[in-house]
Amino acid sequence: MLQTQRLILRDWQSSDLEPFAQMNADAEVMKYFPASLSRQESDRLVERIENHHQIHGFGLWAVEERSTGSFIGSVGLNMPSFQAHFTPTVEVGWRLARPFWGQGYATEGARKAISYGFEIIELSEIVSFTSQLNLRSIAVMKRLGMTYQTADDFDHPRLPSGHPLQRHVLYRLRSGY
Repeated sequence: MLQTQRLILRDWQSSDLEPFAQMNADAEVMKYFPASLSRQESDRLVERIENHHQIHGFGLWAVEERSTGSFIGSVGLNMPSFQAHFTPTVEVGWRLARPFWGQGYATEGARKAISYGFEIIELSEIVSFTSQLNLRSIAVMKRLGMTYQTADDFDHPRLPSGHPLQRHVLYRLRSGY
């Protein structure tokens, strides 16, 4: 379990499945993903997240608001399972329920995950990527101090040619940030 001033990043609990599924079914939350997820797909995603934790010793944590105990989403570190010019790598990622947007929670949680990656796992670099259309997540990457180079842009290999979300930006952060 990791804590920030306002957040707890923790292992997943069965009580997280329903609010996580609701979040993953929200078209606005999933706007920059290929599709919203059904309850079954969302539950399988949690299984994959937990398997990643078991295999690698880190992953995406469930996030709760300290003041209320409310589940607000997920934040953490992940190893992308596709091949690209920058893989293998570890990425920092986040997905929050809409009522918790615009409060700095993504940045706060991601900062804690990055600190964990550099200080505990001793990574030399952490990346983050998203569709070039996802300006909210790009803004978080910038607030985290991540750097961007046009040469790192890539077409996500899991999206078909011509898909509106196919072109992605990659941001990097080196240890010692």
